[in-house]
Amino acid sequence: MRDFEQQLVGHVAGANFADLDDAAIAACKTFILDSIGVGISGSRLPLAAELLGTAAEWGSAATHRAATVWGSDVRLPAAHAAMVNAYQIHNQEFDCVHERAVVHPMAVILSALLADAEAREADGRSLLLALALAVDVATVLGMSASKPMRFFRPGTAGCIGAAAGIARLRGYDREKILQSMSIAYSQTGGTMQAHTEGVAVLPMQVAFNARNAIAAADMAGFGLEGPRRFLSGAFGYFSIMESDGNAESAFSLLGGEWQIVRVSHKPFPTGRAAHGTLDALTQLRAAHGFAASDIESVIIAAPPLVRRLVDRPAQPGMSVNYARLCIGYVAATLLLSGDVGVEDFDPAALADPVRQNLAARITMTPSASKDPNALAPQTVTVRLNDGTEYRRELTAILGHPENPLDRSRQLAKFRRCLGSARTPFDAETGVAIIARIERLEQLASVSELTGLLASLPQPVDAIT
Repeated sequence: MRDFEQQLVGHVAGANFADLDDAAIAACKTFILDSIGVGISGSRLPLAAELLGTAAEWGSAATHRAATVWGSDVRLPAAHAAMVNAYQIHNQEFDCVHERAVVHPMAVILSALLADAEAREADGRSLLLALALAVDVATVLGMSASKPMRFFRPGTAGCIGAAAGIARLRGYDREKILQSMSIAYSQTGGTMQAHTEGVAVLPMQVAFNARNAIAAADMAGFGLEGPRRFLSGAFGYFSIMESDGNAESAFSLLGGEWQIVRVSHKPFPTGRAAHGTLDALTQLRAAHGFAASDIESVIIAAPPLVRRLVDRPAQPGMSVNYARLCIGYVAATLLLSGDVGVEDFDPAALADPVRQNLAARITMTPSASKDPNALAPQTVTVRLNDGTEYRRELTAILGHPENPLDRSRQLAKFRRCLGSARTPFDAETGVAIIARIERLEQLASVSELTGLLASLPQPVDAIT
């Protein structure tokens, strides 16, 4: 058996900033901007305020290395700040995803790395390299899998990747890089049960793992020893949490193309598995001009993973988290309003009987694909009341690297996110954040960026 652990260690320890090509640096900046915007928007949810209040009770930043909680004026110990920020990134299903790996890389990784970098006054170049390496680790683990998910891969793979990135950010040697990942494995968790039930702990599975990644690096730093074969051992990651049927091909990518360039945007705040339907419906409406009232039915032929993730019936009283991953609800919303935004999961929208009625006419069927980790291709067929049918097949869905969001749409999403925060950010602050990220490799300290991510001062008791 190949020594997968040492392959990761060698990649993380051996790379230098000069190894990052222009495409990788640009992609890092693109998805840092996107994830910060999404994370600030995530402060709007009531549970974000509750989590912030709870985390503040656990410990003050006065005697610890501190980091900013985005969209607030609260600073917490880095691990606690990372936990809150990770929750905010993932709590609206608006964060980017590596489709082949089925990993949301930035939710755990950026929240943990940026908190640690801020707390330790790391420079921008170090953050960019550590981020790219962490994404490589997390996505290679995800791409290794050959069977359907049982554990929540964005959290588990993200935790190990984030720990590797933090270890590199701190300048750890090879042994401590190994131990950081190993101890992260010993702490990681989260299963697909929360996704299946559509319950609010789902984004917390990302948050727990962001916190645990920093804790793992801290413990490796003082000499705690974890299992050396945390991937390949009898009770390692590839035995307990994931399969490794594709590991040989996935690990061969290390040192080749940086995986950050293969990350996809989410134009809509819903599961990436739903984006093919939304993209196809947008194209079909633009081409043929039908209205929602003209539709008899919509049928989506999709791979197993898509059906597993979002093929659930719309129902009265469904929770916000359930609705975000309900293909009928999100497709009906798009057909009725022309878009899907974060406000479409507020209580009034969820109770709309018109959406419920249309959602009941939207169904999924199996496609020819048997790949348990594929999100495409998807084929969407719209049948009108007069019997007319329109069909669109998509192999690269909007936001994918082969069908990317253009810069204007990236920035429009970012600005909308800032405006939807619990305490909305003004346009001037948005411009400043964009400018800092554009010259991130020139920043002597990432605190020059994170200082812009706080809202107007508010005491924690007022937030909760």
